[in-house]
Amino acid sequence: MPSNTTASTQPRTVTSAVDRGKLDIKALVLLAILIAAGFILNFTVGKSVYALTAGAIGPEFIISAFCITILAVRPNIAQALVMGLISAAVIQLTTSSPFIDFAAEGIAAMVMALIVNAGMRTPAAKFIPLIATFVTTVLSGLIFMVIKLAVMGFAPEVLSVLPAAMIPVIFATAAFNAVLVAVLYPSIRRALKLAD
Repeated sequence: MPSNTTASTQPRTVTSAVDRGKLDIKALVLLAILIAAGFILNFTVGKSVYALTAGAIGPEFIISAFCITILAVRPNIAQALVMGLISAAVIQLTTSSPFIDFAAEGIAAMVMALIVNAGMRTPAAKFIPLIATFVTTVLSGLIFMVIKLAVMGFAPEVLSVLPAAMIPVIFATAAFNAVLVAVLYPSIRRALKLAD
């Protein structure tokens, strides 16, 4: 007696792609992997780039990590804030100015999510990784600088030196991060099988 084997011969497929718009375990694992890679890159490549450019560029790979995660996951504003705060917590291990990054990365991550969620639905979508990462990094750096100035009481001697020293580094770092994310994101998108 012949048996019906069509149902059992169909191949099974497992989808491992990150669900867009959800801060689920897959999204958190992606963030953790990218932050861990960013943390290692900060100690190796970041220090080398900083030394080679005499301090002109200080790449912050953890910002790049949460930018890529936001591009992949497309979280809402509250979820992006969580991503920024997780990133800031990791940055605390290497920062010389504790706690400032919680404000800087939290706000910057929310802005990144706003730009990505609005921009990826437009004809300019292919430029969004570059533009959004640049804006996010600049915003993070400027917030960090303003809070640092406030902590120092906006002392005139600090106001005359710190912004002039930090602003070029902020913009150079933003350009570096923007190019890095723009180059890496398409490969990560393909690896995760994400649609545009």
